[in-house]
Amino acid sequence: MGVTVRQKTKGRGKPWWVFISHNGKRTSRKVGDKQAAEKVASEIRAKLQLGKFGFKDDKQVRSFKCYADSWINNAVPATCKESTASDYQAILDKHVLPVFGTIKANDVTEGKIKDFLFTKVNAGYAASTVTHMKNVISGVLGIAIDDKAISENAALNLGRQFMKKITDAVEARKVAEGNEKKGDPDPLTREELRVLLNAVNEHFPEHYPLFLLLARTGVRIGEALGLQWGDIDFNSRFINLQRSLSRGKITTLKGKRSRRVDMSLQLTEALMKHLTRSKAKGMKLGLGDNPKYVFTDTKGGFIALNNWRKRVFWKALKMAKLRKIRIHDLRHTYATIRISKNDNIADVSNQLGHFSETFTMKIYYHWMPGKKKSEVDELDDSYFKDPKKTSDKNKLAI
Repeated sequence: MGVTVRQKTKGRGKPWWVFISHNGKRTSRKVGDKQAAEKVASEIRAKLQLGKFGFKDDKQVRSFKCYADSWINNAVPATCKESTASDYQAILDKHVLPVFGTIKANDVTEGKIKDFLFTKVNAGYAASTVTHMKNVISGVLGIAIDDKAISENAALNLGRQFMKKITDAVEARKVAEGNEKKGDPDPLTREELRVLLNAVNEHFPEHYPLFLLLARTGVRIGEALGLQWGDIDFNSRFINLQRSLSRGKITTLKGKRSRRVDMSLQLTEALMKHLTRSKAKGMKLGLGDNPKYVFTDTKGGFIALNNWRKRVFWKALKMAKLRKIRIHDLRHTYATIRISKNDNIADVSNQLGHFSETFTMKIYYHWMPGKKKSEVDELDDSYFKDPKKTSDKNKLAI
């Protein structure tokens, strides 16, 4: 039995509701202010105890899967990118529905959700993946609330403290497995980047412009593969990023905001040469001399990222005798090289497309050129700061 009091939409002047869930049935009553709602709720609890409360117009609560179908087919496409919707569908099919699909929505309790999430942690899934699973459950239960089948979202009630426990459990597992640094930025040094680019230019010259673009602009690989020639201004030396390639389909940028990134002289020259070769390739393939996309496969179509990673990116690292890193680490390489040479953090953040400078600093703090030595030197006695007083250096203060 459950009788709860809350506002459907929080805010002053908004009506208060009483939600009743009992023996698989549910209903709700709009009452008015909070005080009146609490009074009505108390009366309803008493009637339920005596078996005198009737559910005249109520329907049986549907299964979790029924609400999941409504959520994934209607709510998700209206609010999420196609790639996100695909991820949610995969999480539903592989993880959530096998556990919750057949039970009623009002039987999906906080305890069951917690047990489910910790099972996934113990199975080796990342904290971010487990969080996505929780969000999927929450989204489905939100549809059940809209249908007045349940009065509260058990997934939302977990709170930040519980999700922190999830994160801590994942980190503890990584330490135990010796993988505590998995997923951390692993940028190349300036010299390592030079070695890599030389290896690419020697063994994969047709892919050199793409490598150089990633290294000199810090754009994401999807943004690079979605780049069109019309986005590039060779005279003013900038690129206007407007779209991204995800799973073979063009989609919006992360954050849905276009942005400009500057091109170095070396990158500008490389892309101009690449344009000439792209036009020649288009003519050879019968596609004309006006190519649309900057980077394409041998047939003029989109580059298959997984295939490119295995056949080009990782092979180039091996030929350069460098460790195996992720493509995304070239973005980290761009950021850390710029930050380590004390470039303007606001400009670096803007080029990367971060939503704030604080976020950029949080990620790359360890690569920022610190004044740590000068700061700790301020703790010393004054004669250490004056080179003329070297004779006093043996007189250390106690």
